[in-house]
Amino acid sequence: MTKQAIRTDAAPAPAHVFHQGVRKGPFVQVSGQGPVDPATGEYVHAGDVAAQTTRTLENVAAIVEASGATFEDVVMLRVYLTSRDDFAAMNEAYGAFVTRHCPSGVLPSRTTVMVGLPRAEMLVEIDALAITD
Repeated sequence: MTKQAIRTDAAPAPAHVFHQGVRKGPFVQVSGQGPVDPATGEYVHAGDVAAQTTRTLENVAAIVEASGATFEDVVMLRVYLTSRDDFAAMNEAYGAFVTRHCPSGVLPSRTTVMVGLPRAEMLVEIDALAITD
């Protein structure tokens, strides 16, 4: 099986030395995404973790879809938050997004951790693992 870089203009270009995602066989790993508008490259929704969560998940979904998979194929999401105080708002926005994008009702597994992120305006970062049939 050949490893394939995933690239789409529907998600922000990586700022560092990595790809938006990588596919090898049925496995798709999406690099950590943040609340960046892919059209402008700007961080959006300063101070609003719910809106940042939705934008970040839209970026994740775009990369998953660029790989030939669907959001329904996502089996794991890892959420990185900068503050425990943002958990409830993130969780509500996250729940609305994944419920809407997983019509089977089988939601991805998730881990949420509190961390420092590379940019002060980032309240959330999310990566994903998808597996296709």
